Amino acid sequence: MTSAAPSKEAARVAALNRYAILDSEPEQSFDDLVSLAAHICQTPIAMLSLVDDHRQWFKSKYGVEIKETPKEISVCAHAIQQRDLFIVPDLTKDERFRDNPLVTGESHLRFYAGAPLVNEDGFALGTLCVVDKEPRELDSEQKEAISALGRLALRQMELRMNLQLLKDALNDRTREEHARELELKRLEEKLVRVLGLKI
Repeated sequence: MTSAAPSKEAARVAALNRYAILDSEPEQSFDDLVSLAAHICQTPIAMLSLVDDHRQWFKSKYGVEIKETPKEISVCAHAIQQRDLFIVPDLTKDERFRDNPLVTGESHLRFYAGAPLVNEDGFALGTLCVVDKEPRELDSEQKEAISALGRLALRQMELRMNLQLLKDALNDRTREEHARELELKRLEEKLVRVLGLKI
């Protein structure tokens, strides 16, 4: 696999980390999108895969229990090198994947289609992908649908991040206000002691 230049890849991983989503608990909004992708594309497996510097981690998954795989065997790591839908009708016939343990091993993967999750800065953070154990194709409506669901998944990630930033800002403001109140109380007590004033 041809990887991105080290500085660009570091920037991409930093962008992903800003979402503070890796290793988070399952969330219904993401599970719903992944389930829809599987049903629309009629595949037994679908995942929301996020690719960091050493692994692909599944924020949501349908039809599998695995939580992550090493980046070096990740088909999604190839998909994020593009901006458009990445489709491999038969992984055994593609020289990039024919010897991949996910293809040759008990997972027995054959078909892959992944919509890259490209943020506004142009970084592909992962994919919304569908997988089958049989070679196949997607029709034009399925391709359009998985691309749209990928865009929705990214928007959901952005909403999640912005809500967390807002929550953090409100918590910071509350702490600052509490600190000001304590300081005022200390000043009042000092005035009472020094000047004998009743406040």
